[in-house]
This record gives sequence, structure tokens and C-alpha cells, in this order.
Amino acid sequence: MLNKPRLLTPGPTPLPEQIRLAMAQDMIHHRKSAFKLVMAELQERLRLLFGTAQPVMPLACSGSGVMTAAVTNLFAPGEKVIVVDGGKFGERWIKISEGHGLQVVTVKVEWGNAVSVAEVEAALDAHPDARGLLIQNSETSTGALHPVHLLGGLTRARNMLLVVDGISSVGISPCPMDELDIDCLVTGSQKGLMLPPGLGLIALSERAWAKAETVPPACFYFNLLSERANCLKNQTLFTTPVSLIIGLNESMKMFMEAGLDTVYRKQWALTMFARTSVKEMGLELLAKDRFTWGLTSVMLPEGIDGSKLLEIAAERFGVYMAGGQDHLKGRAIRIGHMGWVDWADLAAGLHALAESFRACGGYIGSRDYLEKGLQAYHEALLTYDGSM
Repeated sequence: MLNKPRLLTPGPTPLPEQIRLAMAQDMIHHRKSAFKLVMAELQERLRLLFGTAQPVMPLACSGSGVMTAAVTNLFAPGEKVIVVDGGKFGERWIKISEGHGLQVVTVKVEWGNAVSVAEVEAALDAHPDARGLLIQNSETSTGALHPVHLLGGLTRARNMLLVVDGISSVGISPCPMDELDIDCLVTGSQKGLMLPPGLGLIALSERAWAKAETVPPACFYFNLLSERANCLKNQTLFTTPVSLIIGLNESMKMFMEAGLDTVYRKQWALTMFARTSVKEMGLELLAKDRFTWGLTSVMLPEGIDGSKLLEIAAERFGVYMAGGQDHLKGRAIRIGHMGWVDWADLAAGLHALAESFRACGGYIGSRDYLEKGLQAYHEALLTYDGSM
């Protein structure tokens, strides 16, 4: 009872009160005019968020669902794709692609590192028959940010599709798909968009739609051609989670009122706050060069039990963070600072990290870590230039 709970995981994330209230409204029917009005407003706002002139389609599924929709609608079994594998969700592209009967070429990247443009270009040159490049913008399992903004020209020149998982980057860092020559961009509701889990969002470029028209339907439910036809009529193909759609429209209203540049400025500043504080503590950052804006992954030294640390942070401080995945389980902590998280929430989370680390037998290098982090936060707010 001493501390209010603070959800600092990389999804789900906290829900603003006005979104919770919007979702608590009386139910409306998903085929009637009231819902169509909501969808019409939502489409305009989603296109601005995605940076595209194409429809942005909400699907009733998780992020893995829209990843599956992308693969099964854009590639026919037997075709070859190149996948950048730098973490748990790079691996997911592989599993989905192999499950669909695709030939998969992997560009393996050490967890925590971003792939280099040279590595991608070498794979594209070695496999000119590949029909797509599948990559995370932000690899949620590590906090690494791949250089997606430099890859669209490479794939377009080779008549390949660039398919991007933006699940932990859309609404967190700039990813304008038309400007960057991204052919398919997907995201989920439960991270930067400040909603509960349950909605996936997907948009395709003109080139991707042309390719989708040549691919035989592989799934009754994830049929994007039929979904687009309904979306253009301000409808969805199947029964939709109406309350989540209403909440998403409210979320997009908040984004547009603040301005996307303001949202990205805040996310960049929070990232600088987290990374500076962690370094001042004397702890190691997993992603060192190119890093996600809404997530900071911290490596723990030998002898520190990450699972125990997370338990202490939750029980003593009311702060809920996430652990590492696969071989990083117990070895890494992931601090989420995306969506409806502000500097005070993050300060509480960083304090909980430091004190829980001490409780597990660790030594904190500087007691000024919060002060130094806040200095970095304010400087980042002033100097953010909109770059990707």
C-alpha cells in the first residue's frame, strides 16, 4: 500500500485515464454508422502515424498475428526471404516464414547488436532471387534498433519487399513507411499506442499490394485483400474488438493533439534518462550503439539473480519490469519507458532497479545516477532534432 504500481515493462504499458474511459463507453455495433464514423476518424490518424497514404488495417490479434498476416499475404510457399535474426523476435520471423513453407536465409546478429547495412547488402547480393527482407525496427528482446531507414533503397532497387516489425517502435520513434520505402509495417496495441493487448495494425505499400494480389490466399482469417476492401468502407472484415478500436481512436487523438514530434522528443529524452542513469550506476547496457527509444536492456554481473531482482522491485517498490529472454533469462533486466510513462515513473523505476540490485548483493557506482540521468533528460528535450 506504500507505493502505487508502476508498469515499466516493454508491453503491456500503462493506460491513460481518458483511454480507459473511452473504452468504458456503451457498446456500439461494428456494422452500424456510429462505428463507421469512428473508423473514418481513426484511418486518417493512423495514416499520419504510419506515414503512409495507404490504409492501415486493425486486426483482432496480437503482434505475432500481424507478423503472420504479413508473411502469408506477401509470399507464396517456396519463395525465398531473408530474415535479420538479432533476438527473440527475429527468430519469430523465421518460425512464421518456415511454417508458411518459405525458404529462409538468415543474417545472424549477436543479441544486443544492430545489423549493419553492409551485412544486409551482402545477403541481398548473395540471394538475388529472394523476394523479401524481414526485419525488426526495434528488437524488443534486446533493445537494439536496426537501421531500417537505410534499407528501403536497397530492397526497392532489387525488386524485393521490405517487411518491418514496428511493434516496439511505432508511436515511439519515427518510422514513416512511405518516406523510408517500407513495404509492410506492423505494430501492436499494447506498447507505444497505450492500449491493452488485442489489436494488431498493418499497412502495405502499393508495391506490396501488387505482390499480395499474386499470392494465393493461405488463410481464411488473415486475408488482407478482403480486409482492405472493408477498411476502405470504414469496416473490418470480421467482428472487431469495438472497445479497443474506440480506445485506439482516443489514443490517436492524443497523439495528434500533442504532435508526433513532441511524442518522439519525449521518448528520446526518456531513453537518454534511462541509459545515462544505468551507466552512472556502473551497470552494462546490452544495446550499445543503435538502441531502441522505448526500452533499455541492462546486463547484470555474475552472481546477481535477475529473477530475484525483479521480485524485490515489485514487492518493495511497486515497480514491474521485465527480464531477459532465452539465454538472457536471469542475466538481463528490460526497463520499458514507452507510451504513457513520464520522467517521474522512470525515476521511480531506476531507483527500484538500483535498490533491488543492492539488495541482491550488487554495488552501485554513483549515488548521483538520478541527477545525472535527469540532466541528460532535460538536455535531450532541448536538443532533439527529429533524426532517426
